[in-house]
Amino acid sequence: MLIEESRVPVTVGAGCSLQGGEWFSAYDGATTTNPSDFDVDHMVPLKEAWDSGAYEWSADRRQDFANDLSNRNSLIAVTAGSNRSKGADDPAEWLPPNAGYHCSYLNDWVAVKLFWDLSVDNFEFEAIRTGLANC
Repeated sequence: MLIEESRVPVTVGAGCSLQGGEWFSAYDGATTTNPSDFDVDHMVPLKEAWDSGAYEWSADRRQDFANDLSNRNSLIAVTAGSNRSKGADDPAEWLPPNAGYHCSYLNDWVAVKLFWDLSVDNFEFEAIRTGLANC
């Protein structure tokens, strides 16, 4: 993910270390050239997916979800701080500090939920509906 999301070319060195590169965190608008400042976030957190139906999946399907590189909405590189502030929260509990990214965030959230056929609770639905009405 970090290689893919770098704004400039990245070289992979010994021990999979990254040289070069520049990353932008859509969650909070931060930019860095230090890949260790960033985490790869699951758009829909693993716990949220579990609570939304992944508990019924096979171990292979859960692994596919956790490592999904086929769906561009599933994973995103963001600052470690913003990823940790999000935790396992859904949009009823957390939205990115960068208000200019809310519409994209909510659209990506919905896309992942639909792609993986995950449920949405009432509070989450209302937060998404209200948020997207402002887009």
